[in-house]
Amino acid sequence: MNTQVFRILPVVIFFLFLGVVSCKKETESKPQTEEVGKLSIDFEKYELENGLQVVLHQDKSDPIVSVAIQYGVGSNREKTGRTGFAHLFEHMLFQESENVAQDQFFKKIQDVGGTLNGGTWQDGTIYYEVVPKNAMETVMWLESDRMGFLINTVTESAFKNQQEVVQNEKRQRVDNNPYGHTNWVIDKNIFPEGHPYNWQVIGELVDLQNATVEDVKEFYDKYYGPNNATLVLAGDFETDKAKAMIQKYFGEIKKRQPVEKLKVQNVTLSETKRFSHEDNFATTAQLNMVWPTVEQYTDDAYALDFLGQLLSDGKKAALYKVLVKEKELTSKTDAWNRSMEIAGKFRINITANEGKNLADIEAGVFEAFRKFEEEGITDVDIERIKAGLETQFYNGISSVLGKSFQLAQYNVFAGDPGFITQDIENIKAVTKDDVIRVYNKYIKDKPYVVTSFVPKGKPELAANDSQIAAVVEEKIKENVEEAVAETKVEVEKTPSAFDRSVAPAEGEAPKLNIPKSWNASLSNGMKVYGIQQNELPLVNFSLTIPGGHLLDSFDKIGVANLMTDIMMEGTATKTPEQLEEEIELLGASINMFTTNESIVIRGNTLVRNLSKTIDLVEEILLEPRWDEEEFGRIKTKTINGIKRSAADPNTVARNVYSKLLYGEKHMLAYPTTGTVASVEAITIDDLKQFYTNNFSPSISRFHIVGDIDQTNALASLKNLESKWASKEVKIPTYEIATKRDKSSLYFVDIPNAKQSVINIGYLSMARTDKDYFPATVMNYKLGGSFSGNVNLILREEKGYTYGARSGFRGSEIPGPFTASSSVRTNTTFESVKIFKDEIEKYKSGISEDDLKFTKNALIKSNARRFETQRALLGMLQTVGRYGFAPDYISKEEKIIESMTLEQHKALANKYLDETKMAYVLVGDAATQFKQFKNAGFDEVLLLDKEGNEVTLKDVKP
Repeated sequence: MNTQVFRILPVVIFFLFLGVVSCKKETESKPQTEEVGKLSIDFEKYELENGLQVVLHQDKSDPIVSVAIQYGVGSNREKTGRTGFAHLFEHMLFQESENVAQDQFFKKIQDVGGTLNGGTWQDGTIYYEVVPKNAMETVMWLESDRMGFLINTVTESAFKNQQEVVQNEKRQRVDNNPYGHTNWVIDKNIFPEGHPYNWQVIGELVDLQNATVEDVKEFYDKYYGPNNATLVLAGDFETDKAKAMIQKYFGEIKKRQPVEKLKVQNVTLSETKRFSHEDNFATTAQLNMVWPTVEQYTDDAYALDFLGQLLSDGKKAALYKVLVKEKELTSKTDAWNRSMEIAGKFRINITANEGKNLADIEAGVFEAFRKFEEEGITDVDIERIKAGLETQFYNGISSVLGKSFQLAQYNVFAGDPGFITQDIENIKAVTKDDVIRVYNKYIKDKPYVVTSFVPKGKPELAANDSQIAAVVEEKIKENVEEAVAETKVEVEKTPSAFDRSVAPAEGEAPKLNIPKSWNASLSNGMKVYGIQQNELPLVNFSLTIPGGHLLDSFDKIGVANLMTDIMMEGTATKTPEQLEEEIELLGASINMFTTNESIVIRGNTLVRNLSKTIDLVEEILLEPRWDEEEFGRIKTKTINGIKRSAADPNTVARNVYSKLLYGEKHMLAYPTTGTVASVEAITIDDLKQFYTNNFSPSISRFHIVGDIDQTNALASLKNLESKWASKEVKIPTYEIATKRDKSSLYFVDIPNAKQSVINIGYLSMARTDKDYFPATVMNYKLGGSFSGNVNLILREEKGYTYGARSGFRGSEIPGPFTASSSVRTNTTFESVKIFKDEIEKYKSGISEDDLKFTKNALIKSNARRFETQRALLGMLQTVGRYGFAPDYISKEEKIIESMTLEQHKALANKYLDETKMAYVLVGDAATQFKQFKNAGFDEVLLLDKEGNEVTLKDVKP
């Protein structure tokens, strides 16, 4: 459950963001087709008598369906003093309803092999499920029950629990993150008091704490009726049956209060406002400059989207040229417009290099504006932005869920699911003159809000004339459980035409149908794996070169990572700017990155542009530029990133955990980025040597999925086959010396942390171990899903966290079993004890029902496994990396099917031993460390952020 709209939405929606307009009632269904390129999006829209808007889209390419229900309610429907309700209610709708018991929404969907979630943002709330097609009626039953048969079940205890969960989400996303309070400061000061965008979606902490059940019921009654909702069904279904099902489950739900359309409330500033805040988690300063703009779907909103990209994206951008290249004040520039339902804002975000002053950055922004005005915009600049839209659009509708989101958004916010056609035309109509016009109208010489978030103790880094922002930070208190008496009363049932307490029958689940794949070996030794998928005119590919971080040397850790960065900075015949522009003009994306055990080049392009895209990959790979100037900037960026991560509790936890498990003599004990000292010592000659020694097709694998057959795929690689010569590459192996024989509690201090990050575990198995997959199945009910025991207790029962999980992670190298969570600071001790107790208890065995649930969730979900090109690419990568047979998934399914309670218990006892695990906690030591001293651990140690032992006297009070 999320406070932000999902980024899976197609780019046309990302560009325009979301709003709500009233929907015109249609008295009869009207099948329509909207043409976009060669793609046709067929949909049928109609309306039930109670006002529920229904949109149907058939897609029989996979045996699955997606249901998305979007309500016209977001945080913009709240009031001052009662904020966070839309998001809080999103959580409440996952609890129970009159005919669905507590915590059963997730479990029932997982039990049929599906997935579900929800999201809330300023202008809307959405709930969604993706299930095998035989479970479509189950979704209709669940969604209709929480739309029309929920409010009688909202009790004081259930409400209190979700209050805690939402507050933990806020701590995790906002309070415990660098720059986490920035949006709060911006919106409080760009939108006046009482404006619907003046507060955050997550709400004010005091409002969440003061909310009552009566508040929630009133909010539900007003906004969660069928007349304020759109239901989208997409996927493999029969139309007549679907319509009958929708009528049965939703048709009898009564209308609620009418919801009036919000009026546009664009704002202006009479003067510039300047604020600063000393951030507990920041190690470098960050500047934001924000101007009020205009609501969505206007000509100016489209042009402002282009303006953001032209100012900040890529090496041609004025902000990059001035702030990164000339002045070296930052390593990255961001600017974007966000036009929403009733207002908009344009934002520039710059995180400074270490020690750089935000006053200088602010001055540099205006220097960049002058450069932008002087250099102007070319037609090519406009076209390279438009070129990416088609590819991104197809990516956005590559799943039935993406299609559901798109149709729902357009129906709710434009009154027409087919608005996509007009939307694309509006984007295509943007000219360079439009961009200049909106720059002059909204940005140039106009007042703005500027925020300076600086490291604690360094107020001198703030922009000039800043006043202290009124950020409210929660104080750490002793944990006191508030028991809420649950009065057992019989829930009053809302009348229905049929017995809703009986779950619908599922029908026969789709059988496993693994897509046909092919493989080949090139003459230079490179292995090629492919799957042809013709649904969309796209291709996704990856080139994997094994080694990666494992090939680093201990005195210069981070060479591999720097090398993949520098190789994207131009080629022997193209400057960095020219290479970037050629990729953009193809509407393609090419990325190169380092992992622990490989170097990967990833690409995504339209099939018609595959040959030219592969030509660029070949040039990047075989003709590196080794640009010295870019190398200096990359080093600076990497070092600043390492220093910033030292204040991020999650990164600190991950790094210390890896070091403790693998030991200092194993390369996986260190992050791929290296350390400040190691990166500072690296020269460009080190990168050249790494490239010369370790890049070879003989160890490499190429994977390709899309609208292309084997013959044409191999033909696209002919030049690479002939030009890339093989050499011997030896990847080092490291002895894993850590054999844990005791329970050790390691505490890393982050003063005033609002949450504690918990990682519990030890090294276990490689992915290729015969027990790896069976152990993964065994873990599912412990912590492998939302319905895992640790999450149900820590989140749903106790309200200590936003989420808790456990799982195995291995590759060719043995990886860890890890149980993890981020919990409210004052529940750290209790949470660790719950983890420890649940792991121990799990070894006693699970019930027959739990094993059946595990089998259903894992086997039936295979119907969703092969839908998108990215999913298929992942399958090919697994086949190539581990030498698995192409049908390895069918073998895994048989392992699940045949697992017995005895085998499950034996696996748990073999691979789960809480008495020998490392318990790594990252949080506020001053308030939390001492209570672990006599808690039954074999050793209790206080560590610094590098994993070195320190004493309690080193901890700041």
